[in-house]
Formats: sequence, structure tokens, C-alpha cells
Amino acid sequence: MQDSVMQRMWQSAHISGGNAAYVEEMYERYLRDPNSVPEQWRDYFASLPQVEGVGVQDVPHSTVRENFLHLARNRHRVQPVAASAVSSEHEKKQVQVLRLISSYRIRGHQKAKLDPLGLMTRENIPDLKLDYHGLTEADADTVFQTGSLFIGKDDATLGEIRETLEAAYCGSIGVEFMHIVDTEERSWFQQKLESVRGRPDMSTDARLHLLERLSAAEGLEKYLGTRYPGTKRFGLEGGESLIPMLDEMIQRTGASSVQEIVIGMAHRGRLNVLVNILGKNPAELFAEFEGKISLSEGSGDVKYHQGFSSNVMTPGGEVHLALAFNPSHLEIVSPVVEGSVRARQDRRNDNERKEVLPISIHGDAAFAGQGVVMETFQLSQTRAYGTGGTIHIVVNNQVGFTTSKREDARSTEYCTDVAKIVGAPILHVNGDDPEAVIFATKLAVDYRKEFKKDVVIDLVCYRRRGHNEADEPSSTQPLMYGQIKVQETTRNLYAKSLVELGVLSGEQDTDIVEGYRNALENGEHVANSLVREPNTSLYVDWAPYLNHKWTAQHDTRVALGTLQELGQALTQVPEGFAVQRQVSKIIDDRRKMAAGALPINWGMGESLAYATLLMEGHPVRITGQDVGRGTFSHRHAVLHSQKDGATWVPLAHLAEEQPPLQIYDSVLSEEAVLAFEYGYATTQPNSLVIWEAQFGDFVNGAQVVIDQFISSGETKWGRLCGLTMLLPHGYEGQGPEHSSARLERFLQLCAEHNIQVCVPTTPAQVFHMLRRQVLRPLRKPLVVFTPKSLLRHKLAVSTLEDLADGSFQTVLPELDEQDKSKVERLVMCSGKVYYDLLEQRRAQEMDNVAIVRIEQLYPFPENDLQAIMDEYPNLTSVVWCQEEPMNQGAWYCSQHHMHRVIAGHKNKKLSLTYAGRPASAAPACGYMSVHVEQQQKLVADALGTK
Repeated sequence: MQDSVMQRMWQSAHISGGNAAYVEEMYERYLRDPNSVPEQWRDYFASLPQVEGVGVQDVPHSTVRENFLHLARNRHRVQPVAASAVSSEHEKKQVQVLRLISSYRIRGHQKAKLDPLGLMTRENIPDLKLDYHGLTEADADTVFQTGSLFIGKDDATLGEIRETLEAAYCGSIGVEFMHIVDTEERSWFQQKLESVRGRPDMSTDARLHLLERLSAAEGLEKYLGTRYPGTKRFGLEGGESLIPMLDEMIQRTGASSVQEIVIGMAHRGRLNVLVNILGKNPAELFAEFEGKISLSEGSGDVKYHQGFSSNVMTPGGEVHLALAFNPSHLEIVSPVVEGSVRARQDRRNDNERKEVLPISIHGDAAFAGQGVVMETFQLSQTRAYGTGGTIHIVVNNQVGFTTSKREDARSTEYCTDVAKIVGAPILHVNGDDPEAVIFATKLAVDYRKEFKKDVVIDLVCYRRRGHNEADEPSSTQPLMYGQIKVQETTRNLYAKSLVELGVLSGEQDTDIVEGYRNALENGEHVANSLVREPNTSLYVDWAPYLNHKWTAQHDTRVALGTLQELGQALTQVPEGFAVQRQVSKIIDDRRKMAAGALPINWGMGESLAYATLLMEGHPVRITGQDVGRGTFSHRHAVLHSQKDGATWVPLAHLAEEQPPLQIYDSVLSEEAVLAFEYGYATTQPNSLVIWEAQFGDFVNGAQVVIDQFISSGETKWGRLCGLTMLLPHGYEGQGPEHSSARLERFLQLCAEHNIQVCVPTTPAQVFHMLRRQVLRPLRKPLVVFTPKSLLRHKLAVSTLEDLADGSFQTVLPELDEQDKSKVERLVMCSGKVYYDLLEQRRAQEMDNVAIVRIEQLYPFPENDLQAIMDEYPNLTSVVWCQEEPMNQGAWYCSQHHMHRVIAGHKNKKLSLTYAGRPASAAPACGYMSVHVEQQQKLVADALGTK
């Protein structure tokens, strides 16, 4: 009964959290003698619901004492007030004081002075007023117990208590942490904030360093504005405190155990971060402004999308910094950064996630408005994607392009409210109070180190210019920009305060400004602690993967004996492990395949590819919504015990010293997960990194990742990536949303040999294709259109010898033996439709039609196709057959390649014709009868039969 009653008590806001110990003491006294507590408490406890049929006096005292002892060990110390020491009225007010303390912790941030412009300040917070809690100014000198308030003493006057709360929670920092469910984390924040009243002292040296970094931030923007007036730079003016914040963050994390930091950010302030934090030479930036950069290949990208890397020195040693390349799709870089960080942690065997830190810098409007933010937060504490916590910085300009009214910009009070879905603490801080910014930074760094969770700093500032320097913002934000015109800069405000404190003189202040400008004029590096001769072991070595042609070959064969041994290892499960009945049949079949008694099916061929790569020293990582089993139950790489739910992954137990295998079912996300895996693959060139869509159609939820990173990352930024995408594709009458992985979209993006698009149709082909992706040094994204019905098709099989002796063939020739001189019609196709064509041709015993499979549609294998076509001297017709509608699939994107090949045939009258579904707005029809009719017709058209 007591547990039930106490649980309801904890749910009451005014007696929760830090006030619990005081209330527990009162309740214990009530249990012993109801008349020993004030009437108000007696009435309250009597009103609590009781367990039916059990009265208060029936609870054994020993049980009560044991329960309270357990609770006391998990609560903060509070000395209870003896009943004889206070009056009933004082007891009543004591409760109200505890409620007041709780209210400040919950709502103090709403009263905090966060807006540098003073336009959004809110004073009327009823919960924070004395009269709301039944208290008055007359109680200011009355001494009360401080409860769990970290004030340094057990008793204090109400005036002292309120002064502490105002300083801790309503100054330049407003912290939201009471939504966190973990008591330890909440208490941690209470102690950190209340013990220093929200503002620890800073040394003179620290203040001067802070001013220098603010001067650097402002100095660069002023210099660029003067030298390149009106040129877009998405300047940091109004948010200059970001630079000392990042400087403090890097130095403080480097002083602990962090050795690498990966930063993702959009445009605002990016050039400033590049120069003043990462150490990009200002002369290089000026050359970009003046258009002096030339490219030997690729398209390049605008200067405020560029990435950079460098090493800086910290108290803990050298730290590698990497700023991720970022397109204009603002928040999409966040999961890319997480993937890069996870890969670096895995490379270091950093299982505690303490050596590599992700920092994501956001804009306020994008943070609130972009769905990928929520998706990325949902990744943060999962097994597959956790990185030990990310420090998020929101550069809160209080306007998104031209949208500033809260009711238009979002439906939440703060732009940061989305972070509450993972219980992340949020530190709102006034950007015009640099010392508060530094304190908030220290809190965020220490929280991440302590709890390995995400934390958000909301840097409330403003945007002195428009969305860019060519924009006039006053036309849409007249009041805001009226205030901004008269607003002194953050740097000048801070410099004046230091002069008033006697920390520096006006002459010293001028010297700081002029010294920075002179350094820019001289083209000197202006980032503090930059290491000029960096430790290259902190970098990823991409040298082995540079300058290779797409035609590069590699031996993907594996000895037959090795395949048999690995095949048997894939079927081993621990003794007593209860495998589900259908899965047991699959394992038995694989055992026979390994022995050569059954042909190899798709699942076995794929698994052997992974096994052989692992045994050759290559880590393998596979994620997606159903990758453990496979959406169509073909993989079963993760086995589940039917007794206790335990799991067993045979691929992870091939040998004691094998590289790691990571195979995880992902959260229900395409965009963030695919972006994460892209980031991972760009940092782990020696691994096979795979993302598999549940259905190929679902990849369109991640289109921005494909457009901005996978297809164009190399040409824009020179970023190599070996990511593999498995996209189930095939027309089996399952409707418009479960048929097409949108082959045409990928082919439309193909140029400059940027990606590989393959449609393998046999287990041997997928075996060699996956091995080729890792073993040959070429690092290009691989997009694979994998089958559904072919996973168990009786003809879609291979032998162990095909795996042992073969290779990936970009074009598969005619399968049946034919007199090639009799062949008059050549049908070219890709994917599942091949087997429909083959079975129909065999059924009609046609010996004048040959069927050729193009297994790699890009880069298109013109030479390989030409060699096969030349084997048929008497061709009179060539047909391209596809299941997709005419306006989709490979027809429009690939036919120019086919025309070139046909033009090289001896029969110069040959032309290319189409056989497939008519053009359609939808990818496929939704009725099985219509699907069957269409399929029969396109097969007949391809073969030339009625």
C-alpha cells in the first residue's frame, strides 16, 4: 500500500524531486501518529487513495521504515523539521517555499533574460511569484529549510532562497532539465546551476581570451564586409559568441579524452568557423571570394558549403577537427556527422564513445522545421547509431529567412522543443552575455561526458544582416531590424564591461582589434592552437583509393574448400539454441548447399560474400529496417531462440580474431539512416557498408541524401564513398508502392562515372559483386536492385564452383546452347523479367531468339555488350525489354548506350525497339489481373510472338 501511496505523492509537482525527503519525514510521522503533523498535512495524507480494505494503521512499522530507508538512499539529504520546532502556519509556508523552488526549476527559463534585442522578454510568469504560492514580501526575512536547494546551508531566509533561484534560473541562462526522467541527471543540473548561482567566476586570463575570440569573430566579418561588400557570405554578425563557444568546447573536451571532433553546420557563420576555429588560411578564403580557384575536374561547390580538417592543440594533446561538407539542405548533414563519428569510434575500438565527439550546429527555423532532426535524435541512443551523445548548438537568429512570428515558424514555444523527445537538456543562453555562453558550454560538455547523451545549447542571438548580405531584411522585419540598427555588437559590449572592471585598457582593446586585422591582411592563420605539422595518424588514409578507373578488375574468387568450410560455419548454432521451425529448414538447406548437395540460392550466396570478406580482414556493417531476417525472409543472418529470445549471429562467430560484423535492424527511417551510413562509409574505406531498404520504393524517403551526397559528393567535394544500397525491386503484382525502386531516378543522376547501378540475377553475381565492391580499390557508391520473387526462384541459383571460379559479369550472355547463326532476334533486359522471357521462350521452343542480361546499367558496359552482340552475325532485330512503364526503368536513360553498340554491328540496318509497359504516372498497377495481362503482353512483344 505504501509504495502505491508514495508513487502518487511523487507525481504531485510541489512535493516531487528534491523536496521528497522532507515530505517523507512528514508522512512517516503521520503513519506513527496522525495528530503529530499539522492539520494541512493530515488532511492531505488522509485524502490520498488507499489500498482497498487496508487502513493506514494496518501498515507494519518495519515495512514503512525499510521502504523509507530505500527511498532515502536515492534522495538528497534534508534534515526534517521537528514537530515541536515550528508552528502550523510555518509548516504550511514551508511547503509553499518548496513549491516555489520547484517552480523556478521548472519555469525559470521562461523569465530568463535570453533575447539580446529585448523583444521577446517575458516577465509575467505566475508560478514564480510569491503570492501564487501563498507567500508575501513580509516573509522575506523568515528562515525556511532549503530542502534540496544547493545554497550551501540547510536553512536560509526566503529572500536568500529567492535570490539564489533568480540568479540560477532567470539570468542570461535559462535551462530546461526538469523534463528529464532520470533523477541523477536532474540533481546534477540543480547542483551545477544553484551552487554558483548560474554564473561562476572567470579569471582575468580567461576573460581576455574570450574577448580575443569575440574580436576574431567580429573582425573577420567586418573585414569581409569591407573587402567584398554585398557578396554572399552568410555572416555570423549578431551571433559572434559562437566562436568562443566552439573554442571552449574544443579545448575542454580535448582536456579530457576526446581526440577527434566532427562538426556539422549549415551556412550561417561557416566561413568564420573555417578561419577562426579550424584554421583555414584567410588567403585561401580571399582567393575563393575573388574567383581565383580553378578545377581540373568536378564541379566544385560554393565556399560556404566546403568542409575542412585540421589539428589543434589542447591541454590533453592534439585533437583532429573535421568540418563536414554540407549542401543547402540545412539539417541533412546532422546524421552524416553521426555516421562519420561512429565510424571513427569503431576504428578506434572506442566502445565507450569518449574519444570522438560530434558537434551539430543548427539554425533555429531548420531545427524546428526539418523532420530529419527528429529522426537523428531517435538514432542517438540506439545500438546501431549511438555515438555517446551529441552537443547541439542552435544559432538562434529568431528568424527563418523572413519568417519570425512564432505562430508561423513553429507550433512549440521554443525551436528546441523537439530535443525533448529524447530527454535532452536544453540550455538557452543570451548571446550578448559571452561569459554566460562559456558557462553554458562547460555545462554541455560536462553533461555529455558524464551521461553520454545529447545536449542542446540554444544560442539566442540575432542576424545583423538579412538572410544573406544582398538581402534587405527591414522590409519584412521592421521592428526587429529597427532595434538591430542601434544594437551595439557583442564584442563591443563585452569590451566595455572589461574596461569598467579594470581588466584591460582602451589601448589594449584597440591593439586586439588591429592585431587581428593585420593578421588577415598578411594572410596569416588566425585560429588559436593550430598545429602546423599535424599528427597524420589521426587522419583517414584515402591514398590507396585515389585515381582508379571504373574498369579496374580484381580477383573475387575464393577457394572451394574455404567456401565449404565457411558454409558449414554459417549453419552452426550453440547447443540448446531453439531455432524456429522454418528457419531450421533454411539452415539445413544451407548445410546441404555447403556440401554441394543443393544449388546455392540468393541468401546463401550473399552470406558467403560477407563471410569471405570478414575472413579476409574487412569489417562488414549492414543496417535497414529488416536486415537481420530480410524483408522477404531470405537472409536470416540473426537467429532468434524460441526458448528465451536470445540471438545468435553465425557471421560474427567465424573465427576468434575476425573483424567486427555489425548487423542491426534500424529505426523506421530512411533519410537519417541512409545519411548516417553515407557518413560512415566516407570514413571507413576498408569496410563493406550496406543499407537495405525494406522495399526499394521506400528509398524515395531519402532522396535528398541520394541527390546531395551519394550521387554528387565526389564531383562537388572530392569525397569518395563506397556505400552499398540494396533496393528490392521487381514487378510481382504488389501494386504501385511495392514494385519499383525507381531505377530511372538513379540512372538520371549518373554521370562522370559517379555511381554504380547493378541488377544482378544470380547468387554468384551478387557474391562477386559484393566482394568486388570492397576488394578492388575503386570507391564509388553501389546501387543494387535486388530481387524479391527471385530469392526462391528455381532457376535463380548458382553452384559453389560459380563462386569459386567466377567473377562479376557486367553482361550475362545467352544461357542455353544455341546455333548462333540461326539467331535473328536479340532481346536485352535486366532483372526478374529475364526469367519470364526464358521460361516462355523455352515453352515455345524458339531457337531464333537470344536473351542477354545487362547486369550493370551504369557505368554502361558498351564494350562487353558489343562483344556478345558480335557473336550473332545474322541479327535482324534488337529489343530492349523491361517490366517498368516506358517513362520509367532504363529505357530513356540507357538507350543511347544501346544505340551506340547496335551501330557497331555488321548489320547497319539494325534498330532498337521497346517492349514493356506503356507510359504511366504510377510505377505499377494495383490489380493482379491487370498486372498479369501486362506482363504476358510485354513478354510476347519482346519475343515477337502473339
